[in-house]
Order: sequence, then C-alpha cells, then structure tokens
Amino acid sequence: MNAKRIAMWSGPRNLSTALMRSFASRADCSVVDEPFYAAYLNASGIDHPMKDKILKKYSIDPLKVADNCLKSEVITKIQFQKHMTHHMLDTFDRSFVPLISNAFLIRSPKKVIKSFGKKIIKFALRDLGYIQQFDLFEMICNETGVVPPVIDADDLCTNPAIILNLLCQKLGISYSNKMLSWSKGPHSYDGIWGSYWYSAVNNSSGFEIPRETYCPISSFQENLIHEANQYFSKLNKYKISV
Repeated sequence: MNAKRIAMWSGPRNLSTALMRSFASRADCSVVDEPFYAAYLNASGIDHPMKDKILKKYSIDPLKVADNCLKSEVITKIQFQKHMTHHMLDTFDRSFVPLISNAFLIRSPKKVIKSFGKKIIKFALRDLGYIQQFDLFEMICNETGVVPPVIDADDLCTNPAIILNLLCQKLGISYSNKMLSWSKGPHSYDGIWGSYWYSAVNNSSGFEIPRETYCPISSFQENLIHEANQYFSKLNKYKISV
C-alpha cells in the first residue's frame, strides 16, 4: 500500500507519546516509536536508562532506519512516525526527510526542562532537541518550499479537537474523533523504553492539561531555558493557532 508517511518531529517531554497514542487510535493509521533511538545511543555513546536492552533489540544502523522510514511495508493508509529531533545526529543522512510529510510538536522550554530534569540529572541543550528541531524545520522549508505544520503541546492539551482538526487539514488527511482518546496502559507499539519514560501517559486516556507542581529551578536550568527559548521562539511564530 502506498501509505502517507508522517514524521512528527519533537523533543523529549513534549507530550509526543500522547500524540502518538492519538494517531494510533485511528483505524487507518499505524505508528512507529522513535526509530532512531538505538542508532543515536550507539553513535553518540551517551548513557541512557535501558541502553543495553535498546541496542540489542533495535537497529543501530541509521541508514537502515532511514530507509525503513521511507520504504518499509505499511498496511495502513497512514503511518505516523514519532521522532525525537536530538536523535538525528549531524552524521546521520537526512535525505529521506523531505520525501515524506513532516510536522513539528513544540513545547515551552521551561516545562520541558523541569520535566526532563526529573528523569535525567546531567544534560545539555542539544539533549533537548531544540537546535536540531529548528535545523530540520529550516531544511524542510528550504528543500520543499513548504512550511510544515507546527503545533504547541499546551494548545493541543487545551483544545485537542480543534488543533488536531487543523493539523489533519495541513497534512492532507481526514480528522477523526477517535484521535481524542485511547486506552490506558502500555501499548504494543511502544518502544521498550516506555517502561521507564511513559508512566504518565500510560495513566491517561486522552489529552489533559498537565498539573503544575512546584519544582525549584536551578541556575543551570535557568541558563538552559534562556538558550532553548531562542530556538523555541523561532518555531513558535509558525504554530497553528486556534
């Protein structure tokens, strides 16, 4: 089947798994969870939870992964690929990207950094994907002449039906109310890393406004927020608004 392949480019702690759940709820859509994760861990040498298990289970060859993103067999009309922008190292071939449909999910750096800091203690700006996200956005604009749709995670949680409807229009697919809900718990399409990262979304059955809990921000995190905002603000100008 000649499926429509959609690459959703996000950073960590952006509610990207909830959006993957949303698309997976459609009868006409299959999903792929972070296909470059193992290749990223292998090439970068970075230490992440469950690293050894991830490297054993998934392809560490970025060329093979890219080829699968473009050409793998898909039995549904739509394939949704959930990508983390920081997984796309500068050494990885990105030539497949302009050949599929692309969209971007952004979120406030302050919220991302507070959430990420609860899971990972030591991290840098490039671990959050903001730089890579903007680079990919610019590349797609330059090579296709089309501005890909951008949605904000907070807008998605506040007005899911409206934002998803507008996103689907931009992507050239029909909207379905089934995208508004999903069953609780882990799902068969989750990467094995879901047991570490997906506890919050596994307790959800739809888009919810995340509860704000007090969490002090260190000076290190404040500096990261300032740096990340430079890239976030550039993409924020293009976001789909209600």
